[in-house]
Amino acid sequence: MLGLDIGGVLVDRLAEGEDTSFFGSRPMETPAVDGAGEAVERLLAAFDCRVHIVSKAGPRIATLSRQWLAEQEMLPGPLLESQVHFVRDRADKAPICRRLGVTHFVDDRLSVLNHLADVDRRVLFTGGLGVHPAPPMGSVPVSVAMEKSPLVAM
Repeated sequence: MLGLDIGGVLVDRLAEGEDTSFFGSRPMETPAVDGAGEAVERLLAAFDCRVHIVSKAGPRIATLSRQWLAEQEMLPGPLLESQVHFVRDRADKAPICRRLGVTHFVDDRLSVLNHLADVDRRVLFTGGLGVHPAPPMGSVPVSVAMEKSPLVAM
């Protein structure tokens, strides 16, 4: 079972603070991470469609995120409620992943991956960070893979 974050993994953080971000006036124009659509297609096949989105968002951003995912056709057909999960605090991703039986998780924040100790394969994805620097390699635990390419990370 695969878990994916949205911001910085599917949505490129390059647009943060601009009109074309989820916080701007044109949220549906927020860019996807280069190659994310193809990576998601391959992951759906590899994980037999057992892919869940687990992301931090309040109600407004959660609604925009669902709309964006549908418009980007990141998942086949309409998004099922059972496939998309939003939490108010990043640490709250851990109990959801545990309940779902997530074995692989891709996130752009090391702090989140550190909470996911029960997940076998944790991937720190750095390809969608925009202007934000990746953490220094020495600060990434050996139990966490660090990838820049969506096709490798996912």
